[in-house]
Amino acid sequence: MSQVQHVLVLEADDGLRLDRWFRKNFPQVRHGALEKYLRKGQVRVDGGRVKASHRVASGQTVRIPPIDETQMAPPAVKEKILSDRDKDFVRGLVLYEDDGLLVLNKPFGLAVQGGTNTKRHIDGLLGAFGRGDARPRLVHRLDRDTGGLLVLAKSRKSAKALGEFFQRHQVDKTYWALVAGVPVPREGRIDLPIAKRKTISNNKADREIEKVQAVMDGKKALTDFQTVEEAGSVSFVALRPLTGRTHQLRVHCAAVGVPIIGDKKYGGERARIEGVSPKMHLFCAEMSFPHPQTRKKISFVAPLTGHMLESWKFFNFPRKPKLEWPDHG
Repeated sequence: MSQVQHVLVLEADDGLRLDRWFRKNFPQVRHGALEKYLRKGQVRVDGGRVKASHRVASGQTVRIPPIDETQMAPPAVKEKILSDRDKDFVRGLVLYEDDGLLVLNKPFGLAVQGGTNTKRHIDGLLGAFGRGDARPRLVHRLDRDTGGLLVLAKSRKSAKALGEFFQRHQVDKTYWALVAGVPVPREGRIDLPIAKRKTISNNKADREIEKVQAVMDGKKALTDFQTVEEAGSVSFVALRPLTGRTHQLRVHCAAVGVPIIGDKKYGGERARIEGVSPKMHLFCAEMSFPHPQTRKKISFVAPLTGHMLESWKFFNFPRKPKLEWPDHG
């Protein structure tokens, strides 16, 4: 029997159903055992009783009871053996590595985690850096169509520390975006609450889809922005999220009338510009945070890649802009 644990939900797991969170973090616990723990109140989230369908949020704490070995599932299937090509590919994304950290420059179009019809993703390639406990751990996410800096932990201790940094807003991130039009004013702070809402799509099936929207009764969401340069009908805008809501930057840009180029979901037709790649133009370019081991502040800058690099060359936008952000307060 193990001891009681209190496990912090990391940003990378924000929004997961509790049963899926268990499968990811405690795969040895059978689903039946989890349901039993929940009925008895032995598994709790932030001290409260929940169901297996409860969606956990970043920063919450999950109580894990002593695990009865008789309730443990069979050993997990062995990790997929990666090809030399896959290993070379993911190792080629590395910008920085030490005993506690791994920093990648994630390509556009590559998912961070697997899902329905998503077989190739960053998480599935991490075996190139080690197996078992030596395998790097995700601590945050980027959308599939967003490129740029992705930070991973090299140990459980580092993962816990990094998760807390993200939750306490001790991670400063700067994104670059190509948007339709010019923001008015040219710089400032977007303070618009956002929440997930089910809407009816416009396709023939008229099916319901889940979409994030700016709504008065949503969760607090703050984004600093500044216009770096204009080029006709588009602008290079730098964005600094002060909160970490799902699709926050995409929703905020669309809500203030300057959707991100390539963002069909939130920008519609305005997100298409003739002669410019139809792919998403959003890139995590800079990040700074305390090192999980030394607690000294470290900073990273990712070089622009892919279609955004081509767009930046086409519009002759600066690739080393001087940005000064106001205090968080």
